[in-house]
Amino acid sequence: MTSPANPYAFFDLHVLRSERLGPSMVRVTYGGPCLTPNGSAANGSAGERFVTAGRDQRVKLFFPHPHQDAPVMPDSRGGDTWFADWRALDPAERGIMRSYTVRDQRPGELDIDFALHSDGGSGPAASWAEAARPGDRVAVLGPTGADNGGYDFRPPPGSPVLMAGDLTALPAIAGSLAWLPAGTPVHVWIDVPHPEDRQDLPTAADAQITWVSPGGLPDAVRAAAIPDGAYAWIAGESAVVKTLRRHLVKERGLDRRAVTFTGYWRRGATEEDLLAEVVADATPATEE
Repeated sequence: MTSPANPYAFFDLHVLRSERLGPSMVRVTYGGPCLTPNGSAANGSAGERFVTAGRDQRVKLFFPHPHQDAPVMPDSRGGDTWFADWRALDPAERGIMRSYTVRDQRPGELDIDFALHSDGGSGPAASWAEAARPGDRVAVLGPTGADNGGYDFRPPPGSPVLMAGDLTALPAIAGSLAWLPAGTPVHVWIDVPHPEDRQDLPTAADAQITWVSPGGLPDAVRAAAIPDGAYAWIAGESAVVKTLRRHLVKERGLDRRAVTFTGYWRRGATEEDLLAEVVADATPATEE
């Protein structure tokens, strides 16, 4: 298979519809020319399309400020210079950037699920999603081919799989379960704020899914049997992720190379705090 010359590109999207999935999550379905067979990127070449690898595929979404109808984006197509191009724009005008996981892609449609905060502390992206209406516009930096570096779920063929995460990791867990080959043994633990936040998670894998109460993720994993040769994927709040990784590697003896872990958020830090750290480091964060 020939790799695309430009593995990532900016694409324009618009809202088709939104759906409340539970007390703490809303799904926004987008449309755009890049999602159709003959579509193209807004700033790219004809025929360039958004193509997800599934699993825990990450993308960068760019939202407009309250005084804008559409996000202000660089003139470039994306590619290796996208972060510098975005940083060069006026912070008060440039698109508000956040990382999200592709929940699903169908011809002409792209689903992104947004975690919400019941205490009213949702950041600008989640607040935008709660108020999203058909026709609202965003931009996305997304892959142009399925073989890309924007996903981390890479279990070795034939290995039993462990997955653990909180509400923010639920879209990635769902996408990875849908991707797994039939019969793969997998045990999943998911921490959600409310019982009504639980979802059906279709998969051909031989999956055992355990829903745990808030804060119960470490104890649930500690109490479980861990099969030999397992591959583990962990995501969610940074401190919890570190605790689980330490437990699996230090106490359960998993090879550290067989444990994929990502802190999607950090307690006590706002989205703006984390983004400010990224900008200060002058390196684009590909993890949420």
